[in-house]
Amino acid sequence: MTPKKFTNPRAKHNFQGRPCSVAGVGSYVPSRVLTNADLEKMVETSDDWILTRTGIRERRIAAEGEFTSDMAAMASQRAMAMAGVTAEQIDLIIVATITPDMPFPNTACLVQRKLGAKRAAAFDVEAACSGFIYALEIGQQFITSRTYNTVLVIGAEKLSTIVDWTDRNTCVLFGDGAGAAILQNRENSHGLLTAVMGADGNNADLLFMPGGGSQCPATADSVAARQHYLRMTGKETFKNAVQAMYGAAKEALKQCDLDISQIKCIIPHQANQRIIDAVGDRLGAKPEQLFVNLDRYGNTSAASVAIALDEAVTSGRIQRGDLVLIVAFGAGLTWGAAVIEW
Repeated sequence: MTPKKFTNPRAKHNFQGRPCSVAGVGSYVPSRVLTNADLEKMVETSDDWILTRTGIRERRIAAEGEFTSDMAAMASQRAMAMAGVTAEQIDLIIVATITPDMPFPNTACLVQRKLGAKRAAAFDVEAACSGFIYALEIGQQFITSRTYNTVLVIGAEKLSTIVDWTDRNTCVLFGDGAGAAILQNRENSHGLLTAVMGADGNNADLLFMPGGGSQCPATADSVAARQHYLRMTGKETFKNAVQAMYGAAKEALKQCDLDISQIKCIIPHQANQRIIDAVGDRLGAKPEQLFVNLDRYGNTSAASVAIALDEAVTSGRIQRGDLVLIVAFGAGLTWGAAVIEW
């Protein structure tokens, strides 16, 4: 077999830090399944309408007493088991989420308590659906700089708590779940080769939740006006998602001197099948390169690519030495892409 040829951008720029690898992954989704047929009884929609426009057949919904930190902890335990890491070994926990258990303390601290990771520092990252890629790049910095040896990165969401179940244009899209990764240095491996991040605050109003912050604190009026549910301008979000994901993916490949044909598995943000297809087409990817689980989980925001990465690994789609491209887009607007040598 011909060895893969690529450039480690960090080495190219005389980066002296040690490589950062994904040593283990894990995911968790709630047991409750909400199908398109179920949604037909809740809002004016149909299975055909949802499926043809999004590619989603069902999504998972967390139980009433099941919170973002609970799902994050479950996914983390599975990632730790794969990596052979104990709670005492974790130096840092980063949780990417837009649905924290509460405004403060951060969800990462709650996960720390549930895991018993008493040594770990902990903080949250809020970059919506791009959050896991942002967290990966942040976590990598602590590994490469030798500040920490073991970093736990998590994407977790309970979006069912901020979805307006009377709005058929948005409530059909989202689901709950969590995915996690253990970052460590691994000998004789390049690991995370590069990560590209971007943002455009000028389009922040395309996808947002107006209520709950200092601009619109919770009041009887804000609750009555349904200000505490997410809102989205679908067509413009779609257009920006395709452009941003394509651009980020191309830049990440360029930094590694890679062609799309050298990528074994592409893990796109699981938001909409049409977006995935459009990005794949622009990249010149073959259908078999794309990993898709959108039909079963819907859009789980920061958990999306993390859950898909775990499923791609555990199903055997990704093997040691394979090159993996992860790309996402979210509210903010934010976007990101990462190339990993598994």
